[in-house]
Amino acid sequence: MTTPGAESENCFVCGSRNPIGLGIKFRLVNGLCRAEFTPDQNHTGWDTVVHGGILFAALDDVMANWLYLQGLHGYTARCDLRFRKPARVGGTLALVGRALQQRGQLITMQGRIEDANDGTLFAECEAGFMIPRDAVAKAASLLADAKAGSTEDRSAV
Repeated sequence: MTTPGAESENCFVCGSRNPIGLGIKFRLVNGLCRAEFTPDQNHTGWDTVVHGGILFAALDDVMANWLYLQGLHGYTARCDLRFRKPARVGGTLALVGRALQQRGQLITMQGRIEDANDGTLFAECEAGFMIPRDAVAKAASLLADAKAGSTEDRSAV
């Protein structure tokens, strides 16, 4: 199992030592990266609506953690983000990330934020993550396993 190391302890989204961070804990379940997050009044953009930048940061990390929890590092190269409905503070959000396909060093990922209770879609995105050249074969194997449904469940500690 891969667990976050010193390089991620101060991450704004998932870092365990960031006093102003979101503190989201990611886990890999059945080939999907999952987490829950309940935004509060410190995460608003306007009135009681969660700031879009907070939502994007959470989406970026749920996709990145699909890689990270399996021993890969990737960097966001592009992202096409769609906000579908305003997310309100106080409601629990379900984050879901998955890999869709790979072309060389570029892995296409998908992220979604939904209401944890009723599944209402708040935001979704598709992003390209660049991985190191020496990780291409490992990534291809992980994507094949995910599509076949034979992935090991993992959690960040």
